[in-house]
Amino acid sequence: MPAIFDASTKITKSVRAVATLSVAGALLLGLSGCTHYDTSKPGDVRKAAAAHGASGALAAGAVDCRKAKCIALTFDAGPSENSPRLLDILKAEKVHATFFLLGKGHIDKHPDLVKRMAREGHELASHTWDHKILTDISDAEVRDEFKRTDDAVEKLTGKRPTLMRPPQGRTDNHVGELAKEEGLAQILWDVTTKDYKVPPSRTITERAVQHAKRDSIILLHDIYKNTVPAVPGVIDQLKAKGYTFVTVPQLLAPGKAEPGKIYKP
Repeated sequence: MPAIFDASTKITKSVRAVATLSVAGALLLGLSGCTHYDTSKPGDVRKAAAAHGASGALAAGAVDCRKAKCIALTFDAGPSENSPRLLDILKAEKVHATFFLLGKGHIDKHPDLVKRMAREGHELASHTWDHKILTDISDAEVRDEFKRTDDAVEKLTGKRPTLMRPPQGRTDNHVGELAKEEGLAQILWDVTTKDYKVPPSRTITERAVQHAKRDSIILLHDIYKNTVPAVPGVIDQLKAKGYTFVTVPQLLAPGKAEPGKIYKP
């Protein structure tokens, strides 16, 4: 299968291979009972925070997703050579996204892009160091996947990630316990465009817009060549439907993601 960009051939093929299996793998695990975890919805997090007296905890000028029709764009497995164009688009549209960054071949290869993402107000989170399936490796390996990525982001930006997304979305309560040790909450998604199969940009846009709903978290990958050209259409069409784009922490506010817990719309 051809790589999307030559310099990252090995990483891109690896990520695509596991991404292609994600839906089938998650379904198989669910049917076989081999994994279990509880999830929290953004709306429930906001309600719980308000019930505990956090109703006035929004920062000045922040979007109140209890009132606004909010949606979160998230991008996995970057940064890549495609990221500068994506950042230009987001800046022009005045949209902030959440980037789940991959360490090996990405953070270490594009440190300036990581810094730019932070500087321009995006939320930086972890997609692990080497995209290993966390439910298939030892505790020590899981901790290393978390720590190496978090250390790298903190070194570049001065801020340690508080969110992570497990590769393929494969997780369980034990992975949650290990994530809690590192101070990480897990963020899943409810809308996928299957851009890892590299469909036409038009198809990526249509899938995102068709399946989006209030409080959705949309999964995209800026490592694939057809994804970034689809983003302007996603933003324009969803704005026309009354959506406001926010980062994942903004989606949960005035609540906060708790380390170890799993969040999914």
